[in-house]
Amino acid sequence: MKRGRKTNEANSSSSEETTEKESKRHKVIDERAIAVQSPDWANLLQDIILQVFQYLPLLDRAHASQVCRSWNQVFHMPDLWRCFEFELNQPATSYLRATHPELIKQIIKRHSNHLQYVDSSKESAEAACDILSQLVNCSLKTLGLISTARPSFMDLPKSHFISALTVVFVNSKSLSSLKIDDTPVDDPSLKVLVANNSDTLKLLKMSSCPHVSPAGILCVADQCHGLRELALNYHLLSDELLLALSSEKHVRLEHLRIDVVSENPGQTQFHTIQKSSWDAFIKHSPKVNLVMYFFLYEEEFDPFFRYEIPVTHLYFGRSVSKDVLGRVGMTCPRLVELVVCANGLRPLDEELIRIAERCKYLSAVGLGECEVSCSAFVEFVKMCGGRLSQLSIMEEVLIPDQKYSLEQIHWEVSKHLGRVWFPDMMPTCIHATDECV
Repeated sequence: MKRGRKTNEANSSSSEETTEKESKRHKVIDERAIAVQSPDWANLLQDIILQVFQYLPLLDRAHASQVCRSWNQVFHMPDLWRCFEFELNQPATSYLRATHPELIKQIIKRHSNHLQYVDSSKESAEAACDILSQLVNCSLKTLGLISTARPSFMDLPKSHFISALTVVFVNSKSLSSLKIDDTPVDDPSLKVLVANNSDTLKLLKMSSCPHVSPAGILCVADQCHGLRELALNYHLLSDELLLALSSEKHVRLEHLRIDVVSENPGQTQFHTIQKSSWDAFIKHSPKVNLVMYFFLYEEEFDPFFRYEIPVTHLYFGRSVSKDVLGRVGMTCPRLVELVVCANGLRPLDEELIRIAERCKYLSAVGLGECEVSCSAFVEFVKMCGGRLSQLSIMEEVLIPDQKYSLEQIHWEVSKHLGRVWFPDMMPTCIHATDECV
């Protein structure tokens, strides 16, 4: 009996020890599982945190910097502020989240030596100018002033804007990219830009700047021989400018964008650029992307496409006539991309066929409110072949005929493209020129 009792007690003790060990083992496993499920965010590599912070708006960066000491250290790393974007909005009217001006001032004060990019999307242009005026010790590489509500900067007193911009031009000394669309910048301020940044300026985008004259932009081309990308309104384009960009001292231009815009039909006079000027320009920069945006009324196209022009990317934002599109096929042999947003009620069959015949580099086409017979469209695609990497055609554009119905055209076009193709059910924007200014 005693021996049996001792045996039972031993078995009971052994069982309790086993249970206790099993419990400890499960506890260790649970703790490890918790550790795996809840990583120590404070011990993340700073390079990883830095990459995450670069995608955050300024306010979110500031909030994240309060999480722990490690994140706060990343918040103050100079590399984080080489790209600095801020939004200045009137809270009562803006649908964008505002960045508090005081927070911007603190960041500029601490990181001004490393600030390389300012992108101001704003309704409060006054506040933006106040911030630009503070960049006294800041050597910017790029400056972009982008308006989400117009007229914005144009509503400011011209002297106030010019004063703020001059602070940037004088203090930067190494400005390489400048985007100042829809601003009251003028010729004297461009001379200040050239005097301080002529050796470094590579990109200039300044559409809709009414106070700049052809002489002002010519001054930039004459002095900034490293300029590779330029975007401006057509009224600033001149034979003298093209010849200046074609001089032996000037580097080969990579992108030239021209906006041809008319706000009031019949009230804008458009000058003609000589063919010899275009010839000299393309001889000097044979690989340049020449992008032209037309926002004209039909009767205003007379000065254009009368002789060969080296345009590569062509956009018609308003209705364009059959006659103009016919001239495009005859005068644009370098054409790579064509977008027609609207046309009259007459089919564009002959015009598309002519473009396919003459424009051997055409690789992207977009057609909106136009009409093309299914047979002509199939012939156009057949002539262009597989080089059509982008083909965005509204279904309403295609008119069924005796040869092809809408159901048949899908298969026929897909066969000639070498890939599956369907017409668009709604407008699609072609982005073949994202690299263009």
